[in-house]
Amino acid sequence: MAGKECLKEFLKINPQVKVIIAGGYTADSSAEEMLEKGAVGFIEKPFEIKELLKTIRRVLD
Repeated sequence: MAGKECLKEFLKINPQVKVIIAGGYTADSSAEEMLEKGAVGFIEKPFEIKELLKTIRRVLD
C-alpha cells in the first residue's frame, strides 16, 4: 500500500491519528498533498534518531 492510501486508511480508522511522513526528498508535492490531507509532520530520509524523536515530540505537543 502506498503512503497516500495508508494515510487515508489510518484517517478512516481514527480521524485524530497523528501521522508523520518520512520521505527521501524535501517535502515534494506528494508529501505536501499528504500534509494537506491530514498528516501532521514530515521528516526527510535519511534521518538521525535524535531528529526523529524531536519530530515526534513536536507532533505530540
